[in-house]
Amino acid sequence: MDKLGAMNAFAKVVALGSFAEAARALGSTRSAVSKTVMELEHGLGVRLLDRTTRRVGATEAGLAYYERCVDILARVEETDLQVASLQAEPRGVLKVNGPTSFGALYLGPAVADFMAAYPDLRIELTVTDRFIDPIEEGVDVTIRIAELADSSLIARKLAPARRVFVASPSYLESLGAPETPEDLGRRACLTYGHTTTLQRWRIVRDGEAVMVPVQSVLCSNNGDVLRSAAVNGRGVAFLPTFLVGPDIAAGRLQTVLDRFPQPELGVHALTASNRYLAAKTRAFVDFLAKRFGDEPEWDRFQRA
Repeated sequence: MDKLGAMNAFAKVVALGSFAEAARALGSTRSAVSKTVMELEHGLGVRLLDRTTRRVGATEAGLAYYERCVDILARVEETDLQVASLQAEPRGVLKVNGPTSFGALYLGPAVADFMAAYPDLRIELTVTDRFIDPIEEGVDVTIRIAELADSSLIARKLAPARRVFVASPSYLESLGAPETPEDLGRRACLTYGHTTTLQRWRIVRDGEAVMVPVQSVLCSNNGDVLRSAAVNGRGVAFLPTFLVGPDIAAGRLQTVLDRFPQPELGVHALTASNRYLAAKTRAFVDFLAKRFGDEPEWDRFQRA
C-alpha cells in the first residue's frame, strides 16, 4: 500500500465529507478511494471513519489521525517544493575542482564574478592536478584540461587549450631557434613530469605522432615553474597558452616550431549527469562556457 497516497485519500475524504468528492479531487473513482481508506484502517487496526448513507465523518481516532496526516502531507509538499527550487534556482553549496595553475589564473576570477551574479550560492573551490572522481569526492563540477578518456561522466568543452613551444628571446639569440622537432634534442628542454631521465616529447608532424628524445635540464610537475624557467632563459618549454599567452604578448617569450601545430587538449567541465543537473551546476557550467568560449582570453593574449 502506498502509505502517503492512502493518507492523502483519507484526508481528502475527511476534508470534503464525501468519498465521491474526494475521488473527484484526486482524479480517481469512489470505489478506489473507499478501498484505499479501508486498507489504511485495516493496516492501523483502527476505524477512522463513520459511514452512513447520508454522510461520512471521522471517528475520534480518525480526527486525531487526520490532524497528523495534514501535518505530514504539508511537510512532504514543502520538502518537494524546496528540492524542486534547487533545480530551478542556483542556491546552496557548489563544489568545484580544477587544475592548480588554471585554477589560480582563470577559474578563481571566474568564480568570484559568478558569485556576484548568484549571491545565494556558497562555493567550495579546490585546486589540484590530480584527476579526481567527482562522484566519489562529492564535487559538482570538475574542470580538466586533457584528452579525455571514455567514462560515465558528462563532459562539456568550455574552450580550446592550445599548446606551444616557447623560449626566451635571449635563449633563442644565443643558440638559435629549432627548425624541426629533432632540433629539440640539441636544446635544453624544460619538461613536465617527475624525472629528467629518458624524457621524450610526443609531437605531431604531418598528421603523425613521433616521439622525440629531448635533453631535460629541468623537470617539474608544475607548469608555473617551467614557465618561469623559460622566461629566465633556461631552455625550451612546451606549455599551454593559458600559461604563456601573456608572456608571448609582452615579448618575454617567443613561440618556435610554429610550422608544427600540436593538437588541442580542451578545457572541459565534468559532471556526474546532465539528466537532473542542479540549477547551480548548470548555471556555473553555462557561465564558464560563455566566459571562456572559442576564443578565450589566453589566446587573445597570444595574438596581441
